[in-house]
Amino acid sequence: MSESLILPVLPLDDEVVLPGMVVPLDLSDSEVRSAIDAAQASGGNKPRVLLVPRIDGRYGAVGVQAVVEQVGRLPGGEPAAVVRGVNRVRVGTGTTGPGAALWVEAITVDTVAAGERAQELAKEYKALATTILQKRGAWQVVDQVNQIDDPSVLADSSGYTPWLTTAQKVELLEAADPADRLAKLVEWSREHLAELDVAETIRKDVQEGMEKQQREFLLRQQLAAVRKELKELNGDSAETEEEDYRARVEAADLPQKVREAALKEVDKLERTSDQSPETGWIRTWLDTVLDIPWNERTEDNYDIIGAREVLDADHTGLSDVKDRIIEHLAVRKRRQDKGLGVVGGRRSGAVLALAGPPGVGKTSLGESVARAMGRKFVRVALGGVRDEAEIRGHRRTYVGALPGRLVRAIREAGSMNPVVLLDEVDKVGADYRGDPTAALLEVLDPAQNHTFRDHYLEVELDLSDVLFLATANVLEAIPGPLLDRMEVVTLDGYTEDEKVAIARDHLLPRQLELAGLTADEVTVGDDALRRLAAEYTREAGVRSLERSVARILRKVAANDELPVAVGADDLVGYLGRPRFVPESSLPEASQRTSVPGVATGLAVTGAGGDVLYVEASLADPETGETGLTLTGQLGDVMKESARIAMSYLRSHGAELELPVTALKDRSVHVHFPAGAVPKDGPSAGVTLTTALASLLSGRLVRGDVAMTGEISLTGRVLPIGGVKQKLLAAHRAGITTVLIPARNEPDLDDVPQEVRDELTIHPVSDVREVLDIALAPAKVASAVAA
Repeated sequence: MSESLILPVLPLDDEVVLPGMVVPLDLSDSEVRSAIDAAQASGGNKPRVLLVPRIDGRYGAVGVQAVVEQVGRLPGGEPAAVVRGVNRVRVGTGTTGPGAALWVEAITVDTVAAGERAQELAKEYKALATTILQKRGAWQVVDQVNQIDDPSVLADSSGYTPWLTTAQKVELLEAADPADRLAKLVEWSREHLAELDVAETIRKDVQEGMEKQQREFLLRQQLAAVRKELKELNGDSAETEEEDYRARVEAADLPQKVREAALKEVDKLERTSDQSPETGWIRTWLDTVLDIPWNERTEDNYDIIGAREVLDADHTGLSDVKDRIIEHLAVRKRRQDKGLGVVGGRRSGAVLALAGPPGVGKTSLGESVARAMGRKFVRVALGGVRDEAEIRGHRRTYVGALPGRLVRAIREAGSMNPVVLLDEVDKVGADYRGDPTAALLEVLDPAQNHTFRDHYLEVELDLSDVLFLATANVLEAIPGPLLDRMEVVTLDGYTEDEKVAIARDHLLPRQLELAGLTADEVTVGDDALRRLAAEYTREAGVRSLERSVARILRKVAANDELPVAVGADDLVGYLGRPRFVPESSLPEASQRTSVPGVATGLAVTGAGGDVLYVEASLADPETGETGLTLTGQLGDVMKESARIAMSYLRSHGAELELPVTALKDRSVHVHFPAGAVPKDGPSAGVTLTTALASLLSGRLVRGDVAMTGEISLTGRVLPIGGVKQKLLAAHRAGITTVLIPARNEPDLDDVPQEVRDELTIHPVSDVREVLDIALAPAKVASAVAA
């Protein structure tokens, strides 16, 4: 039956005492001392207090009435009181009482009799508690638990259990029914027992693993001692730490799969006799793997302005490729700021193809890009490579097998994100040993190269953070699938002003140093550099220009007294007469077109843009020859262009006022000078038509006019490629008027403004427009002929 009590409150912080528990309390705590003193002051042989759990500063609704059994000192000398829980009480309202303690009204909780369910749960809980205690090794406690018959007392004895949380013990305190308490204990005990089983399994596994490692370590030490003794008996020196491949592999920072493969090879090495040739192969493979910087990366320089300054300082012009590198840096910086370094195992590398004539700075640009980005630079020369194994490596079954050039480049660079220059990728060959360009398909594919596998390594190598720069002179020589994987940046050559700036700022200082001279001892004026570019070295790049500068400085160092100033008029004394006709005098095109039947065209070669002449003549009718003769080492496409031009003139002769009937009885001979140079392509169609029209009409082709464009049978002028390079070539040759297909007009945006300002460019769409502009009037032709 419930009973009303007035008791001093003794709060227990994050602790719970259940009925029947005997616990010591530290009297150095002021709250404990106040409660005990108040209970003793209230009188009685057995002072009583109310033990209430205080969890996170909040008092529980149910506490335990406890009897103060003894007050004294612990063995260590600390003052303490021993209390014993008696029964559950429900905390009521506060009231007054002696001492400084808090007094409250409390009502005892009626005890619920234990039924059959409680008896069954008690048996189950007793079995679970016994199993747990046995696993913990508490055999004395097992006997005490088995001696408890009362289900309520058994349930309250769980207050001593260390694996129950404070919240769980509060639930037991608030549950009056023993069956409810036992049901909770059974559930919690099962969960704890399962945790113990898992912990026991883990402990056994760890112990077995440690024992295995200890046995393996002991056996390896014994094996090492045996090998050492054998070496000493054979007169060999003992094995050094450098040869301890297992220690090197375990100490190296390797990806998990690479580490597993390396350890497997180490195991094989330890089992292999030193006399076996396979030992050397395994050692070479392990040395290669350990030399690769698997997790080494240099920090990119994200100073966009500074990177642009580096690029501008190293190279004049080339704005397209510089802009692309700056864009790449800006994107990487933004990705890093947003934490997008690796997506799907792929990093943000890039594959660029620098295409252009020789001498424009493609190769040297790679080193400049690496310096601007703060990366390592490595060059891979692909010119003349014919073996697929040069790219992907040799399989280890072959004697003298080596990794491919890409792996060797990464190892040489010492980082996984270098700038790799694939030089002369258009000159890669193919034979019975395979096609290297096919192996490059995986290397240069951003979707695949993060899992590149070299035949020699046979482990995955991540190339997705590498910046690949491929150089080429002729894009047509690169297979289509490989070209599709690269972003093409075209370097079409330099204008005359750019060449002068390059020679002044880069070539001259470098050659002065090579010649052992200083800028104070030799000066070369801009007028001399401009004449060098225009009259001595007419080219798309600056390689011949640099050789000419070097030749001048060598002659100065050998023959002249210093200091020397080299001007434009001094070049003849150093280099001889100019190789090309000066632009200030009669251009070469005017000389070549001084007779009917000669027209000036424009072409693109591996050395850049060039001027192409077409000569046509009619055979004497008395010879009886007919048909069309083509010479000049022409390709099939160019031969077809000549036939199309003949067919167009035959079908439109009356309209164009041309005596095409003469073609029926006379042979036509078309020749392209520089016969040793192969020529092909459709862009000479308008030039062929103009030369034949000039031949038939007797009208000269204007000497200041050059043209390019494909022709159709209906007389349409179709678009062609290489407009920028062709216009630069026309500008270098002194041409002032250029005819291009109308559909190529957007390509003029790529031509430097200073070149466009000096050229008169006519976009044309029909052959009639070409003839109207290119052919001189009849009276002018007659005067010239006279």
